[in-house]
Amino acid sequence: MQFGIFSVGDVTTDPTTGHTPTEGERIKAILTIAQKAEEVGLDVFATGEHHNPPFVPSSPTTMLGYLAAKTQRLILSTATTLITTNDPVKIAEDFAMLQHIADGRMDLMLGRGNTGPVYPWFGQDIRNGIPLAIENYALLHRLWRERVVDWKGKFRTPLQSYTSTPAPLDGVPPFVWHGSIRSPEIAEQAAYYGDGFFANHIFWPKEHTQRMVDLYRQRFAHYGHGSPEQAIVGLGGQVFMRRNSQDAVREFRPYFDNAPVYGHGPSLEEFTSQTPLTVGSPQQVIDRTLSFREYVGDYQRQLFLLDHAGLPLKTVLEQLDLLGEEVVPVLRKEFAARRKPGVPDAPTHAARKAVAAAAQPETGR
Repeated sequence: MQFGIFSVGDVTTDPTTGHTPTEGERIKAILTIAQKAEEVGLDVFATGEHHNPPFVPSSPTTMLGYLAAKTQRLILSTATTLITTNDPVKIAEDFAMLQHIADGRMDLMLGRGNTGPVYPWFGQDIRNGIPLAIENYALLHRLWRERVVDWKGKFRTPLQSYTSTPAPLDGVPPFVWHGSIRSPEIAEQAAYYGDGFFANHIFWPKEHTQRMVDLYRQRFAHYGHGSPEQAIVGLGGQVFMRRNSQDAVREFRPYFDNAPVYGHGPSLEEFTSQTPLTVGSPQQVIDRTLSFREYVGDYQRQLFLLDHAGLPLKTVLEQLDLLGEEVVPVLRKEFAARRKPGVPDAPTHAARKAVAAAAQPETGR
C-alpha cells in the first residue's frame, strides 16, 4: 500500500498572523514539502491543477519534472489533471516526457474540474464536462498504446496518421487514476478501462464514498478485469495533528474557520464528525484511517492533505514529521496484517513493466 500527500496549492492568508505568501513563496513551499515527504519515508507526492486564484499549480508537469531531479524514490503524481480542458494530445506528450525524466516514478489522476469559469478560458463548456472526460480519455488511452492514430471526435480537430512523442517508457503507459468527488460516470469510466479509481474523500460522508467505490468495484468486475476485490482504489483524507488532541483542535480551528473551501460553514466539530477530516493526536489519525477499510475494503493508496488553509510551512513540515515517524509506519503494519489474500499491490512502473513483458510472446526461437 502506498502512502503520501497531495496539495491543492492554495494561496491563503494565515488567519493567526495576517501573512499572505506570494505566489513564488507558495510554489517554493510546495517543492520543499514534496522533498520532505520523501525524507520522512512517504511513497507519493501529488499536486493539483488549477488555473484560477487563489491557487498556483497551473503547470503540474513543470513542478513534477523539477521534483524528479530532486528525489530518488518518491512517486510523482497529479491530484487532478484536467482531462476536460486540456488537449489529450498534449497530456499524452507531457506525461510521457515526465515518465522518461522520472524513470517511471510517476502516474496521473484525471479529473473533470468543478470550477465553472475555467472551462470557457480553455474554449469549453462545463455542461459538456462528462462527454469531454469520456471522449478525451478515449483518445489519450489510444495515443499511449498505438504508434499511429487516426481519430475523429466531437470536441477537437481530427487526427490523421498522428504519432505521439515520446512513446511511453518501456512501452508501458503511465498508470491512470480517475479521480472524482461525486460523479458515478467517472467511476464507470475507471472500471471500463481497468484503471484506478481515486475517491476524493475529503468533503463527503463515508456513505457517499462507500457507494462510489462499490460501484467502481462492481463495474470493474463486470468488464472482466478481475474480482471486485482486485480493483485499484485510492482515497484522500485530511489531517491535522499535535501530540495532544486538545492542542490540535485549538491550533487548527482558526485555519478551518477561514479556509477558502469550507470556512464560514459547518463548525469544525460538525465537519470532523461527518467527513474524514481528522484533527487530533497521531493515534486518532491512525484509528480513523484504519476505519476507512471498513467501508471501502482493502485499497492501494492513501493520500493526505496537509498544506492548506494558510498553514505556515513550518507547521506543515512538523505535520510531515508526525506522519512519517508515528502514523504511516503503524498504518503500513496494520493494513498489511488485515489485508485479504489476493488483493493486488499498488501499481508501480516496474511491476507493470514485468507484467507487460510476461504477456509478450516469445520470439527468436
